[in-house]
Amino acid sequence: MKKRALIIDDEENIRRMMRLTLEAAGYEVGEANDGPQGLDVYVDGSSWDVVLLDQRMPGMDGLEVLRRLNKRDAKAQVIMVTAYASVELAVDAMKIGATDFVRKPMTPEILRNAVAAAVSKSLKRRAEPAGEAEARVERPQIETITLNGFEIIRSTAAEAVRTQLDEHAFIVQSPDGKRSQVLVKIDDEAVSYVERITRKRLAADNSFWAYAAERLLSDYLWNEAKIPPTGKLSLKEVDREQLITAERWEK
Repeated sequence: MKKRALIIDDEENIRRMMRLTLEAAGYEVGEANDGPQGLDVYVDGSSWDVVLLDQRMPGMDGLEVLRRLNKRDAKAQVIMVTAYASVELAVDAMKIGATDFVRKPMTPEILRNAVAAAVSKSLKRRAEPAGEAEARVERPQIETITLNGFEIIRSTAAEAVRTQLDEHAFIVQSPDGKRSQVLVKIDDEAVSYVERITRKRLAADNSFWAYAAERLLSDYLWNEAKIPPTGKLSLKEVDREQLITAERWEK
């Protein structure tokens, strides 16, 4: 039986590209050109395995559509699609109930991979006992961040192993389910810069740098849609927002 994907996007050319890509991969595809029409087509979600939802649309925006979809179906698999996103917006959308966040323009491979990963999650959610998915929607904290189909695993961080105090280790799951370790090295100059500006010494193994390292990794997955080829990244710069966070960080 074919899996079914619903595309909600106000741009006809984007809908066409996504539809042709998914139909070529064996999906049955439906379309809606705005939020209200998408809700009408979705109904209770029983006919759809995954939704591709544009974040910026006239009238009802994607986040509002997402809220309403999850009220109708707590097990909905919704991939937010946008050209105007940030990691912070992706996290906020996932707190509401989004499954993934995919950046426009995306390649056919990224689209297929993200949809396949969402469909896999859909099968697992549909098998959950009643009440578990509803509880997940109300949970204020998220256990994973998923960008372009790549998932940073938070709940099983113990799988990650670091060998240096100035490294922070993460597990990233690819759309095909393969898990890889990524190490983020904290550069001495970044530590010194934060100390000079905030007058606070936050050593490289401090939890602040774990937060900053995850942010760097998230940005990489968002912009590159792949795991770092060497399995390593280096954090050399800290932006203004992170400096404000560092000033308030408890040692």
